[in-house]
Amino acid sequence: MSRDVDEATEFLHESMSLTRTLGMRSIEAAPGRVVIDLDWSPDLLTAGGLLHGGAVMALADSAGGLSAFLNLPTGAAGTSTIESKTNFLGGVKEGDTLRATSTPLHVGSMTIVVETVLTVGDRLVGKVTQTQAVLHPRA
Repeated sequence: MSRDVDEATEFLHESMSLTRTLGMRSIEAAPGRVVIDLDWSPDLLTAGGLLHGGAVMALADSAGGLSAFLNLPTGAAGTSTIESKTNFLGGVKEGDTLRATSTPLHVGSMTIVVETVLTVGDRLVGKVTQTQAVLHPRA
């Protein structure tokens, strides 16, 4: 199910309130690809004026979580991150917009594995692989 940008951003903010707090914007939301942007902000920095790694990881986790959610099997109740591996390859500086692009690598009945590529323009700044547990209703 593909959503327009405004609808996708509102869904993102309603389902994960931290995304609203950090100012994330959903650019694309479909089962095969999720794209979310986060602008550099003076409120989200670490020493040296770079975007804090926690903000970067929150973006990647949000994109990966939305990707997993959009790929849930019939009857599943939700998803939750159970493992995440991040490689930071570059910093995000003033004026930059960080983009997270998530694609599913494995969609199963118990877990979904998602790869998220983090870029600023054409520059690769990080890569994340995460495993999401598929949550089923309790009987």
